[in-house]
Amino acid sequence: MERAEVNDLEDEVVLPWWQNPLNFIALGLAALILGVGIGYFVGDRNASPSYNRADVGFLQDMRYHHEQAVDMAFFYLTSGDETHPRLRLFAQEILYSQQMEVGRMIELLRSFNETEANDTGTAMAWMGMPVPIDQMPGLASQDELDAFAAAEGVDASIAFATLMIEHHRAGIAMADYVIDNGRNGDVAAMAQSMVNGQSTEIDAMNGVLAELTGS
Repeated sequence: MERAEVNDLEDEVVLPWWQNPLNFIALGLAALILGVGIGYFVGDRNASPSYNRADVGFLQDMRYHHEQAVDMAFFYLTSGDETHPRLRLFAQEILYSQQMEVGRMIELLRSFNETEANDTGTAMAWMGMPVPIDQMPGLASQDELDAFAAAEGVDASIAFATLMIEHHRAGIAMADYVIDNGRNGDVAAMAQSMVNGQSTEIDAMNGVLAELTGS
C-alpha cells in the first residue's frame, strides 16, 4: 500500500455506532419490520378478534401520536454531540420501541379489517373528546417543534425532555382509557406495556430536567 493511501486511512474517523445517523435509520426500519412480523402472528392467533370502537380508535390515533415521538427522538439523536447522555438513551429506546409498537398497531388493525391509519382528520372521538388530529393532547405544536429544532446544547435537551414528558403523559391517558373501555386483549396488553414503560421514562426524564434546569 502506498504511503499516501496509509495516511488517508489514518485520517478517517470511524464514529461509534450511536453517533452515526444512518445506523438509527437502519435500526428504526428493523424495528418496524420486526413489529409488523410480531403483529402478523398476533393477527393469525386471533383469527376472529373481538374489539370495539375504542380499540380501533386507540390504535389509529396512537400510531399518529407515536410517529411524532419517533421524529422528535430521531432529531434529538442527530442534533449534535452536546446532547445529554441519559436523554440519548431514552431517545434510542423511544425510536426503537415505538416503531415496534407502530408495526403491531398496523397488523392489529389489519386483523380487525380496519384502516391502518386515521384518515378522517379527527382524533379522540373514541374517547368522547374529538379534536383535529394534529391537535391531539400531548402532540407538540409546529411552533414548539420549530423552537426545538432551533435550540442547541442544554436548551435542546431541555426542549426534548419537556416535549417528550407531555407527549408521554397524554399517551398514558389514552392507554388508560382503552384498558378500561376497550374489548381486545392484545390492545389492552399493548396499552398496559406503554403505561408501564412511559411512566418510568417520565420519572427519569423529570430527574434529568431538574438537573439541567437546577430546579
